[in-house]
Amino acid sequence: MELRKTDPLAGARGHPALAKPVEPGSHERQRVDKRHLPRLAPEYYRGRAGVHWTLTIASRETGWLDMAFHHEWRHLLLHACARYSLASPTYTLMPDHMHLLWLGLQENGSDQRIAMEFLRKQLRPHLAPAVWQPQSYDHVLREHERERGAFQAAAQYVLENPVRAGLASRWQTYPYVGCCIPGYPDLTPRTPDYWDRFWRCYNYLVDRRCS
Repeated sequence: MELRKTDPLAGARGHPALAKPVEPGSHERQRVDKRHLPRLAPEYYRGRAGVHWTLTIASRETGWLDMAFHHEWRHLLLHACARYSLASPTYTLMPDHMHLLWLGLQENGSDQRIAMEFLRKQLRPHLAPAVWQPQSYDHVLREHERERGAFQAAAQYVLENPVRAGLASRWQTYPYVGCCIPGYPDLTPRTPDYWDRFWRCYNYLVDRRCS
């Protein structure tokens, strides 16, 4: 499906992460070593890429998640988004792992791999004595996954994690879900008009960086 110029993610077609599926074992997939998960080459995480990140605690340790940690998460996530030109339309903190959706806002300047290293490093003291697994898991969204309906379905999947885990009857009542769009502190996925407002803010931020 051709993305119209007015579509929220229009203009991302040229990004290598969206050009075509990459099969496991392709020369375009970069392996670090046997202790690490396979990753795509660095350019797949730059520019206006969309990535679903999963950050897991070593040994699935629990006991670190509370409102104080959520406050630090939001504070440091905002710094990561502002520093690396990113927006997070949804995130969910679970008792032993975290889900985060990131969208790049700038062709030159947005780098999600570096941003994730920054975020994990800054959060480390607030997790202690729990520690991260050596590497976070990621799924780089392909072109069809970035169309509005598919993207919002992926975001909804992130938000529904507490319901599937039996931690809440409705995700809206779970305290550890949210979003992070620099400059828009009042945005929350709990409001009925969230997606209309999010896409307006996202398009404005992208256009401002292109001008």
